[in-house]
Amino acid sequence: MGSFHIEGGNKLKGTLKPQGAKNEALQILCATLLTDEEVEIKNIPDIVDVNKLIDLLGSLGVTVQNKGDGHYIFQAKDVDVDYLSSKEFSEKGSSLRGSIMIVGPLLARFGKGYIPKPGGDKIGRRRLDTHFIGFQNLGAHFEYDSKQHFYKATADRLHGTYMLLDEASVTGTAIPEPAAITFDSNNNLWYISMNDSIWGGAGIAPKSCVKLYKQVASADYTGALETWERLFPIMSFAWFDDYVP
Repeated sequence: MGSFHIEGGNKLKGTLKPQGAKNEALQILCATLLTDEEVEIKNIPDIVDVNKLIDLLGSLGVTVQNKGDGHYIFQAKDVDVDYLSSKEFSEKGSSLRGSIMIVGPLLARFGKGYIPKPGGDKIGRRRLDTHFIGFQNLGAHFEYDSKQHFYKATADRLHGTYMLLDEASVTGTAIPEPAAITFDSNNNLWYISMNDSIWGGAGIAPKSCVKLYKQVASADYTGALETWERLFPIMSFAWFDDYVP
């Protein structure tokens, strides 16, 4: 196994281009399934998990143009939903934990999302309950095929709801979110990953983040939404303007 040997005492200088983040890239790539229009993405990291997901999207019928240097154009115009029931999909999907992220966009656009038991790194307890409970709370029907080891989520119509996740899960927050595009405008969706949205902003607006945490923990969702509406512009500025506190 390779290793890095680092010696201090030297002044660092120079420039570098940060590689795109894997987890964010996986979410964005899956979101291309939400539309039949072209989606152009740059700075996609060239790593195994990301490349596996791009290959999986291509197998689903998504047109993939590799422009080089992490620059891709995707178009999910002719998605083959029947591919979800194929043996090949089972094999490819089970080799990548991030494959679970395709379920939300597929459920939102096509009314169903299937996924085999995902693989990935074995780093301890990595439950999927939160992900699928989220879909159920939005009105989807969930079932698990114990023989084929397949998870299935289907829905004729989804609805908004107030939701508090039963664990602080970043992916558990991100996975059901794409389904929100199918909601009527008079519905509300609320769920929060305390590990991500709240503590991610604690260094920028600590008092507001602590207040938001307490409101969510006490099920004061109305107050939490009001706090988040005030906090979100600050967070957006930090996220999109590379602000470092």
